[in-house]
Order: sequence, then structure tokens, then C-alpha cells
Amino acid sequence: MRSDPLVRAMPAIFVLIWATGFIVARYGMPHAPPMKFLAVRYVLSVLCFLAWALVARAAWPRDRTQLLHLAVTGIFMHAGYLGGVWAAVKAGMGAGLAALLVGLQPVLTAIWVSTQGGRVGSRQWAGLALGLAGLLLVVWQKLGLGEVSGLNLSFAIVALLCITAGTLYQKRFVAPCDVRTANLVQLAAAFVVTLPLALLETEAMRWTVNGVVNAQLAGAVAWSVFGLTLGGSSLLYLLIQRGAATTVTSLMYLVPPTTAVMAWVLFGEPITTAIVAGVALTAAGVSLVVRPPKA
Repeated sequence: MRSDPLVRAMPAIFVLIWATGFIVARYGMPHAPPMKFLAVRYVLSVLCFLAWALVARAAWPRDRTQLLHLAVTGIFMHAGYLGGVWAAVKAGMGAGLAALLVGLQPVLTAIWVSTQGGRVGSRQWAGLALGLAGLLLVVWQKLGLGEVSGLNLSFAIVALLCITAGTLYQKRFVAPCDVRTANLVQLAAAFVVTLPLALLETEAMRWTVNGVVNAQLAGAVAWSVFGLTLGGSSLLYLLIQRGAATTVTSLMYLVPPTTAVMAWVLFGEPITTAIVAGVALTAAGVSLVVRPPKA
């Protein structure tokens, strides 16, 4: 990986953007069903990436095999992951608990890498354990408060499995290609899978309230498209291309603490001693995982 400042800043920027996904869910889900919201997000994102790719004359994948691999990755990392998270939040799961469950991704990734002959050392396992402990501290107050049901837990588990599988699949099968056209293909595949589910939802998207544009829903859609999809998903794609799967996904440990801080700033949710301790443990765990081995 190049050592210029922008590349070095990519992980921190990614964490900040990715954490807003759970904040956006709080704004958007009271006003829309999850699959309809995501279908709108995907089609608008496809149009944005298409315009961007055409203006920049971005290179397209050269063969059908790469198109297929990109489509599979999009189904996992967009339709499956986002669909699971948003459905879980809609079904009553708190954003913090959803972040905790999805934050288990680095553990699953490390376990899979180790079973496939990859080298995940004791230091990395210690870092993963510290990160998990930090996550548990951050969202411990969310547990046992009636937020969990069989339905929303199932949605969250589907999201966890999909983001893990999508990350590993992309690292294994997707050859380096232009991030704009790659995301376009991924999002188009996610839209095709999500649209039938959206059509089954009976709840409508409430674009207006008392004859006035619903600013919360419009803002949630706008940030989901421009911030999360064009920004966050593009960064995730680049990070997976440039780094080892275990190292990249360990950044997910920082998302729930970052979400907690954002919720404190935006909604006045208190920052407790447990959250501060969790942030410290999480940061220590991530540093252990991403630190390069000594020569």
C-alpha cells in the first residue's frame, strides 16, 4: 500500500462514514420499510455511479466471470448485509446491539482464515479478543432490555454472515478493477435481489408529513446514497483490495464505539464509564491486529 497521507487516512475515514449507517437507520426506519428504502438507495446509487463512470471514462470489468464475481459480492455485502441490519432495526433491535452483532465479523473472518491455512498469530487473536471485549462493554447496557427477539436476531445474524462472506469472497475472487464500475455492478445486483422483497412490503415510504417534505427520510436517503454508498462502500472496496481480510475487517471493531459517540453528540445519549473503557479496549485490540509483524 502506498504511504501517502490520503491512503493512511482511509481506515479512519471509513470508520467514521460506516458508523453513520446505524445513525441513519434511526432517522430513516420510522418513516419507511427497510427493503423499499434500500431499493431506492440502490437505484439512486447505480445512477450516480453510472454518471461518474461515464464522465471519468472508467474501465469496465473485462469478462463475464468478473461481472459474476462482482454481482455475488454485491448480493452479500449490500443486499444481505444492509437488508439484515435495516430489517433488524425495523423489527425493534437497537442500533448499538445491531452494531455489536455485526462487529463480530473480524472474529469469523479470522477463524475462517485460520481454517484455510492462513496465518493468524497469537497477537492477532489477543487483539480480536480485546476488541470483542470492548464491543461488549460499549453495548452491554443494551442487553437484557427486551430489544432481542427471534426475528430481529435472525436478521442481524444474516447481516453478520453476509458481510463476512462478502468480504472473504471479494478478497478471493474479485480481481482489482475500477471502484466506480465495480460498485455499479454490485449495487445493480443488490437491487435485483431486493426489489421483489420491497414489492412484498405493505408499508409505504412517507415522503411527506402534513403536506411538507419529510426532511428526516429525505436526509436519510441522501446520506445513504452519497455518504454511505458512494463514500463508505467505495472505501471498503479499496481497503479490501489493498489489505489482508483480517486486518481490514478488524476496523469494524471501531464502528460501535464511534456510533456511541455520534449518538451522544446528536441525540444526547450519555457516554458512560463502560463506553470509555470499551473504546480503549477496542482501540488496543485493533492496534494489535493491524500492527505489522516484526522482521
